[in-house]
Amino acid sequence: MPPSTREIPMDSRKSSRQDEISTDWKNPTPSGRYNLVVVGAGTAGLVSAIGAAGLGAKVALVERGLMGGDCLNYGCVPSKALIRSARAVFDATHAGPFGLRGGGATVDFSAIMERMRRLRAGIAHHDSAQRFREAGVEVFLGQGTFVGRSELQVGDARLRFAKAVIATGARAASPLIPGLAEVGFLTNETVFSLTELPRRLVVIGAGPIGCELAQAFRRFGSEVSIAARDPRLLPREDADAASVLAAQFEAEGIRLALGAKLVGAERRGADKVVLLERDGAREELVGDEVLVAVGRAPNVDGLGLDAAGVASNRRGVEVDDRLRTTNRDIFAAGDICSPYKFTHAADAMARVVIQNALFFGRKRSSSLVIPWSKYTDPEIAHVGLSPHEAAARRLEVRTLTVQLGDVDRAVLDGEPEGFARVHVAPGSGRILGATVVARHAGEMLGEVVLAMTEGIEIGALSRAIHAYPTQAEAWKRLGDAYQRTRLTPGMMAFFRRLLAWRRS
Repeated sequence: MPPSTREIPMDSRKSSRQDEISTDWKNPTPSGRYNLVVVGAGTAGLVSAIGAAGLGAKVALVERGLMGGDCLNYGCVPSKALIRSARAVFDATHAGPFGLRGGGATVDFSAIMERMRRLRAGIAHHDSAQRFREAGVEVFLGQGTFVGRSELQVGDARLRFAKAVIATGARAASPLIPGLAEVGFLTNETVFSLTELPRRLVVIGAGPIGCELAQAFRRFGSEVSIAARDPRLLPREDADAASVLAAQFEAEGIRLALGAKLVGAERRGADKVVLLERDGAREELVGDEVLVAVGRAPNVDGLGLDAAGVASNRRGVEVDDRLRTTNRDIFAAGDICSPYKFTHAADAMARVVIQNALFFGRKRSSSLVIPWSKYTDPEIAHVGLSPHEAAARRLEVRTLTVQLGDVDRAVLDGEPEGFARVHVAPGSGRILGATVVARHAGEMLGEVVLAMTEGIEIGALSRAIHAYPTQAEAWKRLGDAYQRTRLTPGMMAFFRRLLAWRRS
């Protein structure tokens, strides 16, 4: 794990979902050698297991905690339910410009959390042990530990395998701030267990989890501060995109303490105080709760990787481009081995594992076109290279941008802040990367992801007919803009002479 983080202590707050682990599940008796043993029942593990079983493989799935992993229990599912409620609150309280009077909303935080848990419970069936057993997967609940290069121990059961995949994911990490553990803090693994809205919330970390939840809780009515050592929000995103989001946060009353050194934390009665230094001055952020969102640490503990001959480092399990570990019969997928810690990336990697592990495939993970979206309001979605990354690869780039204020639908929707931007290889028109900042940026990005996946040049976005008015029309405008760059002075002179001749 990074030098600035450490594993969260085992005695920190437990999620209320820990008591939902089935206590009456009976593990099957291993029946011979498995084609594939999957360790971890998050997205990568579930896709690996059910995909392999669907193709006729004999599969065992091992999970020591909750089926569904981080996404279902502590990540994508609960957070997006809260974000949707937060957006409804914001829209209700900012309806004046649309001609609505006497609006507003009374926030019932307990009802918001109850809705989230109800929806999560409804989705959970798709990831349940029962469903996977019915699909032909032998499900073992308990700690799985490698006891050899082709054997895994789960309780009293020993599973022999031809191939295995490690898909144990990652967990929340916390910064080494003196006093923070004693003060107590929330992470994404515990924040969804809240039943009362904190009046004041201090968020440590300016990454996606911190930004998404900071905005949601602010919209629910909490006084929110964000503290981070990074000088801007979402430091891995386009700087202009981060600036749009920062302006929105400040407009909503979120205090930003960025570029700060966090030097300590302490309790003062019921208050939790985070101490920081910025520009040579000392500052204090006071909250009723502190939310830590500073990254992820790989779940490698208890796996017995040494016995299996699997190498790991602070970032997780080491894999090659085909997702093989240092034991060529053991693969890995998802957060345990990938810099792209997204559910859809884990899904895509699992499909690579199925091909390569079971069918002598040679699929490379580097060939995957992986988009991502930050579900703030506005959203920030990205795919491919940034200009800096392209330059590092010695690729020439032409960047084109359309402001949403120039897109009719965005103006009509009252959402002119934001932009769509593409990075293109001059001459060929190959799309190298793209960023979009819009309320539904994640939905808009799919058109460009498809173009990049299929090698379709940007001119196709110009030729495709887009429904009017839509915000996705921004891509057509970018295609038009690229086409105009191909009109050289010589070509324009020729066209002028030709048209002048046709007038004569």
